[in-house]
Parts: sequence; C-alpha cells; structure tokens
Amino acid sequence: MIHYDEPLFRPPSEAESLIVQATIGCSYNKCTFCSMYKTKRYTAKSYEIIAGEIDELSSFTDVRRVVIADGDALALDTTLLLKIFAKLKETFPNLRRISLYGNTGNILKKTDSELKQLSEEGLSIIYLGFESGSDFILGKINKDVSKKDQAQAVNKAQSCGIDISATIITGLGGEGYWKEHIEQSADLVNISSPKYLSTLSLMLQPDCHVRFTAPFKSLFTPQDDMGILKEEKLLINLIKSPDRIIFRSNHASNVLPLSGILPRDKEKLINQIELAMENGTGIRPLGIRGL
Repeated sequence: MIHYDEPLFRPPSEAESLIVQATIGCSYNKCTFCSMYKTKRYTAKSYEIIAGEIDELSSFTDVRRVVIADGDALALDTTLLLKIFAKLKETFPNLRRISLYGNTGNILKKTDSELKQLSEEGLSIIYLGFESGSDFILGKINKDVSKKDQAQAVNKAQSCGIDISATIITGLGGEGYWKEHIEQSADLVNISSPKYLSTLSLMLQPDCHVRFTAPFKSLFTPQDDMGILKEEKLLINLIKSPDRIIFRSNHASNVLPLSGILPRDKEKLINQIELAMENGTGIRPLGIRGL
C-alpha cells in the first residue's frame, strides 16, 4: 500500500475523498501563520511516480472523488495535470470530481485555455486560501497577493468552469485590526462570489508565534472566543453577493460550527452566533479544537 509523505492535509469537505499526493509541500510556503509544510521542501513528483501510486490505490473500489495533494498542486504544469486526470479516470471509472489546492498566483499564471482544459478533463474545485481581503493584513502575513489579485483569480477560474472554495481566517488581525480584516474580507467575497466559502480560526503552532507576530510589532493581541464570534457575525452580515454561496465553518479550529447558504440563511446563522455569545450554546470546547 502507498505511503504518504506526512504530514498530509485535506479540506474538511474531502473527508471521503481518495488522496493522490502529486506534490510534496507548498510551492510558496512563506505565509507567516502557516506551519503545515514547514518540514517539507517543495517537490513535484514525476508522472511515472504518480501513475505508479495511482495503480497502488486502484484496489479502492467505487472512487467518486479524488483530491490532489499537497498544498498548491495547481503549481504543476498543465500537461502533467491533464495526464494525471486521464490516469485517474482510466483507473476509477466512477470518478465524478477532482479537486486540489491552488494559490492566487498559480491560478493567474494559467491561461484561460489551460483552465478550461482542466475543467473539461475533470477539475471541479480549487481550494483557495483568501485568508483576508485586507491588503494591510495580507502584507503582514507575507501572503504576497492583493485583494484585487484574489478577486481576479476567483473570477478567472469560475468563468472557466472551475468552482472556487475560498477560506478566510478569523482572528488574523487580532483585536487591533479585526474590523479592517473582516470588512475587507467581506468586500472581497462580494466582488468575487466564490461558489464555496469557509472560515478557519487562527491557531498558531509554537514555531509560528514569533514569525507571525513580529511584523505587527507590539500591535497584535489575539482574539478570544467572543472576539472570533464577533468577527463571524460581522462577516456574515456584510456578505451581500448576488450569487448563492455555500458557507461552512466546520474546520476543527472553529469556535462555533456553522453551515448554510448565503445570503439566504444569514438571519439563521447570525441568530446561532448571538445565542453562542449569550450563553455558550454550540461553542466547541477548546480541548477538541485543532489544525
């Protein structure tokens, strides 16, 4: 049986998906808040290795979803990705969906023709970390993109037939910049309308603390649970996209699990948050939260 290069990550919505590890690590790997791939040097596997690993996974029957790891597998050459997709469809005849992590820069590097080809050959979803819509916050966390870049990437991918599942990290601006962070993040959602939107809560591994807080100097104070819920409430209230957005707050890091359709379920979600703020209803115990 195949042995993955650990640690291995996948989105919460891909819990039932087969994971094919086409890359090791993250092609960027400089975001100050993230420790996911700090123990890895980015490597793109050859087609021969990937095809061999897919063959090793062929004993799994009735595979309908595949997620291609590691972080930012979209960095792979389009020709290689198309060969991987063809191999997956040949090996798993019931395959219905292929997804992968991507970043803004690598979406923008792909031509419209390349993205359309990837869509036509099975790529359904790109998981994209917005983290924030605030250019100030993006600079502090060394994200190396702007809000304008992120909106352009979403619009480009979705116009080519690939859905975007975007994430925003609550708590990323701390107490001092929480409103700037959330207002600009909501604006980014409104101008880009990703098909899916989720929130994570900031949880820093010990090796990240100095790297993350240093750019803020003495101006970063972490949000407590009530501060995070305040951010969730404002974010949901400010989302006014004309398109239907599937919203989830179901990551292990989240203070309060939430799910709904925006803007349809806005009132229901805000009521859940207010109830949690009033008496703690639904708040996930700290001891079972994680990355």
